[in-house]
Amino acid sequence: MSIKTMKAIRFHDYGGPEQLILEDIPIPEPVAGEVLVKINTVAVNPWDWKFRSGKYKEGMQVKFPVIPGIEASGTVVMTGPGVTGFLSGQAVYGSMMASYAEYCVVSEQQLFLKPDPLSYEEAAAIPVASQTAWSSIIEIAGLRDNQRILIQGGAGSVGIFAIQIAKWKGAYVYTTGSTENLDFLRSQGADRVIDYKINRFESLVADVDVVLDTIGGETQERSWQVLRKGGILVSIVTPLSPDKGAKYGVRASYRNSGISKEGLIQIQNLVNDGTLRPVIRKILPLSEAGLAQAMSEKGHGRGKIILKV
Repeated sequence: MSIKTMKAIRFHDYGGPEQLILEDIPIPEPVAGEVLVKINTVAVNPWDWKFRSGKYKEGMQVKFPVIPGIEASGTVVMTGPGVTGFLSGQAVYGSMMASYAEYCVVSEQQLFLKPDPLSYEEAAAIPVASQTAWSSIIEIAGLRDNQRILIQGGAGSVGIFAIQIAKWKGAYVYTTGSTENLDFLRSQGADRVIDYKINRFESLVADVDVVLDTIGGETQERSWQVLRKGGILVSIVTPLSPDKGAKYGVRASYRNSGISKEGLIQIQNLVNDGTLRPVIRKILPLSEAGLAQAMSEKGHGRGKIILKV
């Protein structure tokens, strides 16, 4: 490559959005099993700003400066030794660490070819949220046809995919959302949408098989009582007490990482056939990464915030 440096967002210490700085740094080189991708679009995730703020610093060994980013889309530039699944020039997307940058290296196993109907922006918004939703309600909760699920926070990026996956599975879907998102949530496939600003969901929902908690706090506490005996509450935000589950005669599980190879393949199939489609909330340039993370931290949005590189 003739260009040896790239633009990248980095932070040199924990702190607020102002810690994010656009800098010139060397372009990384792929080693065995890795692919060098020219980033087109990177998605903003809660992990990004929680990591930057120091929420995860306990027990982590971090070498500053750090480039944020865990999912993106782009074009293959070159491949390292042993890579057989990708060629230069192919459009790809996947879980890409350190992707707030013009280029990043990623394991071949974390990449997928971008389907032609998907824009780069849509593709970048898929990997993390779709995998979180899939592993939570399919692999952990074991959601089945004709079961009933309550998805807390349906308009978030995970909630949107959870609705789509649950409907594909044949479940009856309850979800909570704000007044302005009710019609949107119905358009995603939800059977019953509850305006949390007007109604308490526990007065309208009972005996569900699964609750997916994307909010935590008081919402999580109130969710136990809507489950049937033997049901399961899966949280993606807060570890759960098995004792609390036992009190209500239900199971409790905290989803923090991991998805099976079979899950990844099925997600890719559902993306390819159009069953899973992301929703984009806002597109900003890479230089406004601080603003993007601040918006993500405030929450209450619809879909994913995207950085265009």
